[in-house]
Formats: sequence, C-alpha cells, structure tokens
Amino acid sequence: MVKTTVHWLKDRHFVGTDSNNHSVVLSGQKEGIGVSPSETLLIALASCSSVDVVEILEKKRKKLTMLEVTASGERDPDPPWAYRKIHVHYRLGGQGLTDKAVVQAIQLSQDKYCSVAATVRGVAEISYDFEIITDE
Repeated sequence: MVKTTVHWLKDRHFVGTDSNNHSVVLSGQKEGIGVSPSETLLIALASCSSVDVVEILEKKRKKLTMLEVTASGERDPDPPWAYRKIHVHYRLGGQGLTDKAVVQAIQLSQDKYCSVAATVRGVAEISYDFEIITDE
C-alpha cells in the first residue's frame, strides 16, 4: 500500500510527503508559496504519463533529447470544481522520432499504464496532442 502524509505548516501552507519521503509544498489557491492541490492533479497526470512515454520510447530505441508535457483543465464553475476536460500536450525532441512511435507511446501511457489517467478518466475527459521538435 502507498501512503502519503500532508503536514499543515501555517495559514493555508502544507508540505506533502510521499511514501519515499519526497516532499512538495502546497498552498491554498491564492496563497502563493506552493502548488495548489487541484493543479497538483494536473502535474501528477503529466508526470505519470511522462515517465511512461520516456520508458516506452527507450524500449523502442528512440533517443529523446527533450520532453515537455503541459496539462490544462476545464473545471466546473461550482464546488467542488471538478475537472471535466483535461488536455495534455506533449513536446518531444530526439533522434529518429516518428509520429507513429510517439502516438503509440502516448496511447499506451494514457490507455494502459498511467495510473493517474486511469483514476481521473472516470470523471474527466482526457485528450492529447503532440509535436515533435526537430533540431535545426
């Protein structure tokens, strides 16, 4: 079982610690010193998928030189402000990257391996696109 802990510091400032003792600073929406909890969900989705995409492309013997993943979301206007639509944009650079290899890696991540996507998909529609950055 995975276990995380959140410690309240003061005001609306918190430190979240994962089961490997890694920490992140969290804050209320307008507090300004940490990531908001709801945006942490978008970061979790982007980073979960990023790990998968890197591993899948490595197995395909595609050498990445850069990866940037942006997640944006549309939320309900009323509490609890759930995300209903999330879009993930992948920017990749590397040697021998093809549209086919990138699409396969992203689809495997989104549909099979990413636990965050699997959890969120029950509430929010997740879409994605990508661009391959070439060295010029």
